[in-house]
Amino acid sequence: MKSPLSLMCVVAHPDDESLGVGFTLAKYAAEGVFTSILMATRGERGWQGDPKDDPGPKVLGQIREAELQASAKTLGVKEVHFLDYMDGELDQADPAEICGKIAHHIRRLQPQVVVTFDPLGAYGHPDHIAISQFTMGAVVLAAGAELKDPNGNPPHQVSKVYFMIDSEDLVEMYTALVRRKISIEVDGQTRSHTAWPDWAASARIDATGYWDTAVQAIACHRSQIQGIIDLIRSIPERFEISTWAVQNYYRAFSLVNGGRKIEDDLFEGLR
Repeated sequence: MKSPLSLMCVVAHPDDESLGVGFTLAKYAAEGVFTSILMATRGERGWQGDPKDDPGPKVLGQIREAELQASAKTLGVKEVHFLDYMDGELDQADPAEICGKIAHHIRRLQPQVVVTFDPLGAYGHPDHIAISQFTMGAVVLAAGAELKDPNGNPPHQVSKVYFMIDSEDLVEMYTALVRRKISIEVDGQTRSHTAWPDWAASARIDATGYWDTAVQAIACHRSQIQGIIDLIRSIPERFEISTWAVQNYYRAFSLVNGGRKIEDDLFEGLR
């Protein structure tokens, strides 16, 4: 039987879930919250090794799908669903189509809380930005009567939406860890990892007790983190684990609570 509390994470690529909100997912899953992941793509173009060894989009997508399933199992996530879009092309998806797909899953699983990327996509990745925008559209669509659900699921109003945001300390730690700032080239410009000011955090979720679980989930993404997993495992020896495992969120909207008080629970106002 599904827990009365439900948390849905909507992201773009396999590993976004563990690197982005893995500690939070592990914590809530362990507490009995029904956790789910909607994954927009299979990361088919995210080969990190020697280009001559690239297995191609189809095979890499299969590899990364299996890695995500292993990560989700480690985190205790109950359901994983793919939206079946191509890596690197998400911002070109038909908005009505993808918002409708997400909305159908929202109606089916009825989460009170949805978590997705912030509007800057952490470091400006177009797929991250797109899934943030599509998720917000889907939340509106899921609540309205105009969307016809093929499975007969009724409209569902999400109570709260949060953007996962990175603190200044976290960006500094990432940069020190890999000895460079995370960045991406888009339309001839360099977009870099962007921190949110500390005052902007609406919620801070202390999941330090789930450090080992979350790192094990990250390690499932072997195709992506082979070069840095040892660095990640060294974090407790070099940094405060709370820099990462206390995860920051911006409350994009809430129908149940407000104010400037920093929450320590994404379900505040719902328990």
